[in-house]
Amino acid sequence: QVQLVESGGGLVQAGGSLRLSCSASGRTLNNYPVGWFRQAPGKEREFVAGLSWNGRSTYYSDSVRGRFTISRDNTKNTVYLQIASLKPEDTAVYYCATDARPYHGVSYYAPEYDYWGQGTQVTVSS
Repeated sequence: QVQLVESGGGLVQAGGSLRLSCSASGRTLNNYPVGWFRQAPGKEREFVAGLSWNGRSTYYSDSVRGRFTISRDNTKNTVYLQIASLKPEDTAVYYCATDARPYHGVSYYAPEYDYWGQGTQVTVSS
């Protein structure tokens, strides 16, 4: 069974930065796509960033492109989301997710992912 654990969230002022971590156990993240999503109160869960199965391609939503960076450390079986130039509208619970299918493409659609973490809260004050 794959388990994902997010960490690194917190309260930060607008313009600040955080690094979110998604640590996996039970299976390697290598060879599987990983996505980061977020969900604000009263809103649907939305895709923010994705990393291809081989780690060579990254994908971002328009709202975070240029501010967020997704990366992977295979030695730690961990995927990171570096978030910078934070805005109050970035406030949300951030989730990482991975697919049960190896060598699969990154999906922007949450139901395509099979395994999810519990989420980490990011709150940006103005």
